[in-house]
Amino acid sequence: MTLDKPGKKVRLASFPEKPPKGLTEKKCQQEFDALCAELFDLQDLLWGARQHSVMVVLQGRDSAGKDGTIKHVVGCLNPRGVHVTSFSAPTEEEREHDFLWRIHRHAPRRGEFAIFNRSHYEDVLVARVNELVPKALWKQRYGHIRDFEELLSEHGTLVLKFFLHITRDEQEKRLLKREEEPRKSWKISAGDWKDRDHWDDYTQAYEDALSRTATKTAPWTIVPADSKWYRNLVVARTIAEALRPHRKAWQAQLDAVGENKKAELAQYRQQK
Repeated sequence: MTLDKPGKKVRLASFPEKPPKGLTEKKCQQEFDALCAELFDLQDLLWGARQHSVMVVLQGRDSAGKDGTIKHVVGCLNPRGVHVTSFSAPTEEEREHDFLWRIHRHAPRRGEFAIFNRSHYEDVLVARVNELVPKALWKQRYGHIRDFEELLSEHGTLVLKFFLHITRDEQEKRLLKREEEPRKSWKISAGDWKDRDHWDDYTQAYEDALSRTATKTAPWTIVPADSKWYRNLVVARTIAEALRPHRKAWQAQLDAVGENKKAELAQYRQQK
């Protein structure tokens, strides 16, 4: 489900966390594999034409699958043109600037993908729920965020935002699994369990953030994320759909560059 109209009330309870009935993992994997090849091709055109950049924002509750999404979807892309940034608590230097300073520094250059594992939205989520700043301050940030994303869009950045939507039961299963698997135990955090005590507070914070910052140029996609394979498919499909309309323009740009290069080469050979 895509949200692209600011101010429309959002109720997360009305959105599914699970894939559609009857859809199988095998069928999803087949589509994902096809999309993976297409994304690589589209990224190649993006890189060469240098007319746009892509900023992918991944938000979701703890264990919603941000890292897993990055692993699988970014795995479809050429690492040459991809930068992944994980935003945690601000450093002392970052706190001495406005809250968007540390985000803007990682905005993608033309031709590149920037993948954000958490983002500027933490400043209207964690900062709100944990009362790290006054209410009057975090309420102003919705407008700053809309303006920031509009600025990026006006300069050629395709802004794609994903909320990975999981149930409380599924989150509990994943958190407990981390304790059982030695290779995942490093992810254990008491803070994740503390945040579960504020489930409803975070729900309200997410609903307000989604409602106030969904725009045509920076839409939100609410991704059913209880099933990892369907989550990956939805994210890959959405990115491909956003890039496809630019394929012809990117190809035309590269064709024009190619003709110029051929002319330069022909002239060089004539002079020999």
